[in-house]
Amino acid sequence: MTLSLYYHPYSRAAGTLWALEEAGVDYDLKVVDIMKGEQKGPELMSKNPMGKLPTLVDGDVVVTESAAIALYLADRYAPHLAPALDDPQRGTYLRWALFAPSVIEPAVMAKHSGWTVKEMSAGWGSFDSMLGAAEAAIAGSDFLLGERFSMADVVFGGTLRFMIAFKQIESTPVFADYVARLDARPAFQRAEARNAAMRQSLGLQ
Repeated sequence: MTLSLYYHPYSRAAGTLWALEEAGVDYDLKVVDIMKGEQKGPELMSKNPMGKLPTLVDGDVVVTESAAIALYLADRYAPHLAPALDDPQRGTYLRWALFAPSVIEPAVMAKHSGWTVKEMSAGWGSFDSMLGAAEAAIAGSDFLLGERFSMADVVFGGTLRFMIAFKQIESTPVFADYVARLDARPAFQRAEARNAAMRQSLGLQ
């Protein structure tokens, strides 16, 4: 069965291509013109009442939210990218995959939006504590699970890469080496090539 991804190359769905490529599944792209507000149209809203991208359709199953889509793909189609339920690394895998949307993103948003939030009241702690934890998670190893690449690296690493590229997080030698390892993966390169081709075909370059 071919999966369908509601997509625009200038949305978070662009990052979901990497997860799809790592999972090795067949998929098609349903381009949603976010510049014209098509994400609020009836087709996508019937699948995702938030009217947001990415939205993945797998038969009768609809999955939204970038991290959820990536973890779903690993569990269903690419078990080699996810520790089994009884694997001691399963907790570490989930911890760092969900650290990206739960801690990195809100910490960055708070810092750059000037939010005044007491650290003890913020679920993400502080920007500095987020940076320290993120760096410690990958220091001294190739990936979040040591030498083993997993879908957690797609979620965590993809978020980190984006934040560094847009200068929301300052790169460090540890971050730079980690992102370089991710960039070298064939699946990442295929996803980037497809995103570039889609931008060109839509006249966005």
